[in-house]
Amino acid sequence: MSTRFNGRIASLADAIERAPSYVSRCLTGKPEHRKRIGEALARDVEDKLGIQRLWLDSGHATQLPVDEPPVAAQAAHPEMADFSIWDDESPAADDEVLVPFLHEVELAAGSGRFAIEETEGSTLRFGKRSLRKNGVKFSDAKCVSVRGNSMLPVLRDGAIVGVDVGKNSFGDIIDGDLYAINHNGQLRIKQVYRTALGLRLRSFNRDEHPDEDYSFDEVQDQGIAIIGHVFWWGMFAK
Repeated sequence: MSTRFNGRIASLADAIERAPSYVSRCLTGKPEHRKRIGEALARDVEDKLGIQRLWLDSGHATQLPVDEPPVAAQAAHPEMADFSIWDDESPAADDEVLVPFLHEVELAAGSGRFAIEETEGSTLRFGKRSLRKNGVKFSDAKCVSVRGNSMLPVLRDGAIVGVDVGKNSFGDIIDGDLYAINHNGQLRIKQVYRTALGLRLRSFNRDEHPDEDYSFDEVQDQGIAIIGHVFWWGMFAK
């Protein structure tokens, strides 16, 4: 983008309501390998940043600026300054948090049992302001990947969700919100409801994945535990 943004890609992603990984693909790497910025995205970015329509079409999106940003963008985002690029080896800036990933690890070959651990060295960058705005303590932010089609059409296979592991008790459940769940070692993302007898897990794709009701005894027997509340998600356009 040609406007000069304060912070980094995470700050821009927050401003235009896109995943940092998606914005990074649009702006970094060799030009021939960058993700193309389509018509709909360009117009949406201009609207969110308060810059003139079709401004990005004049070639600004392919290079970083040396001049001042448009007045409208400057007024709408007074914190904007130089835009800097990072890669996986870059340390976190003062206004960023490196959020680790959780994944499943098989405990014994063929046992069918899994444990959930952090993926060493695999992180996603979030702006501290974004986490504060959503009431997420920096140390409680984790990421997990969605698998399967049970959460279509909202979350596709491979989508990434941000999870607040500080909200992991039954008392923290807000009926209908999304939660990451440890189901006997299996990572699952579901809508969760409290019932008189226990818990209900609901998928968005209810035609193929009907509701699952568990009594409190079944919750214990099947090793069902709330990992945390989903506060963010992102995925690449397909």
